[in-house]
Amino acid sequence: MPTLLTGFVTALTLIAAIGAQNAFVLRQGIRREHVVPVVAVCAGADLLLITAGVAGLGALVVAHPGVLTASRYGGAAFLLALAVAAALRARRPSHLDPAAQGPATLGAVLVTCLALTFLNPHVYLDTVVLLGALAQQHGPTGSWVFGAGAGLASITWFAALGGAATRLQPVFARPRAWRMLDAGVAVVMTVIAALLVVRTPAM
Repeated sequence: MPTLLTGFVTALTLIAAIGAQNAFVLRQGIRREHVVPVVAVCAGADLLLITAGVAGLGALVVAHPGVLTASRYGGAAFLLALAVAAALRARRPSHLDPAAQGPATLGAVLVTCLALTFLNPHVYLDTVVLLGALAQQHGPTGSWVFGAGAGLASITWFAALGGAATRLQPVFARPRAWRMLDAGVAVVMTVIAALLVVRTPAM
């Protein structure tokens, strides 16, 4: 796939994994409370971290090529762990009720959103470490194209999630919907992990 599309699909797969941040965006969308600021914070944080990952790991690879090898295998192991977790969730699907009571003021909503974003270690693993390492597989110029695709995926995902939350609520109240999503995430993450291991990095 073209580098931009590869970055888009890879990031979208990671972002779409069920988590506290997505549940919060869903809840705010369903409640129609401060949806635009919440989407902006989530997407903006991803753009910042993806940029840091592409820039930081790119410079690190130039000075220490062995770091890329370690990050490739570490990233592959992390992806496989996420794939296994998704597969296990697909076997025992649950349901999500994001319409539970939550903070209503803009300040409280944004503080909660920032906490769910920056206090979650998986955010750094997904964006700074994993996407940064994957971006380096495409060379100095291609890494930024990959990062642009990843950033576009974040904007698209959170905007769509917040805007379509009202329609998604009855769908994701059903365990079958979670089973299908988790099964798809497990397959795609396994494939990406395999490609990360077998592909020769562009130096």
